[in-house]
Amino acid sequence: MIKKITVNTTFFLIITLFLLNSCANRGDARKIPANAKDRVEKNMQEGRGFRLSEKIGGRKGGDFEFASSNELWRASLDTIDFMPLASANYSGGIIITDWYSENENTGESIKLVIRFLTNEIRSDAIDLKIYYRKCSLGNNCKINERKSNLGVELKKEILKKATIYKKEAKDKKSKRSKISNSQSKEN
Repeated sequence: MIKKITVNTTFFLIITLFLLNSCANRGDARKIPANAKDRVEKNMQEGRGFRLSEKIGGRKGGDFEFASSNELWRASLDTIDFMPLASANYSGGIIITDWYSENENTGESIKLVIRFLTNEIRSDAIDLKIYYRKCSLGNNCKINERKSNLGVELKKEILKKATIYKKEAKDKKSKRSKISNSQSKEN
């Protein structure tokens, strides 16, 4: 039994040493660029790599925006800030509120689902659905979706706020541009 353990241990050590030796980098450190981008370029020139973007049409990365820079998203959250949120998924483009009621005793409540169809500020950019729940005694509830004036008013308010946010962001950007232009002229 001891002989079997010794043979297994020896075999394991030999394989480990062989693998570690084969992983050794035998390159000259003076010939390897310190900058990562330069190393990538050198490897590409030597044929030791490829860029996936070149293989699929030369596209660079996607155009990702953060939620705080999307005016529709911010305006929607600001408009419905009085309602508790059940889910808010920026990458999925959807906001779902929890059931909300002004008077807890009435047995009636509403739930909003806002889907973002585009980042542009326009009337068809968001799909807003309102679900109504009416519960009778014994928690017998009926839920249905209704088109109502509330949906039109909420959508109008979201678009109005989003337009204001976009104008403010544009004004800030032009102000920063003017400042940087005047600083560059001074230098």
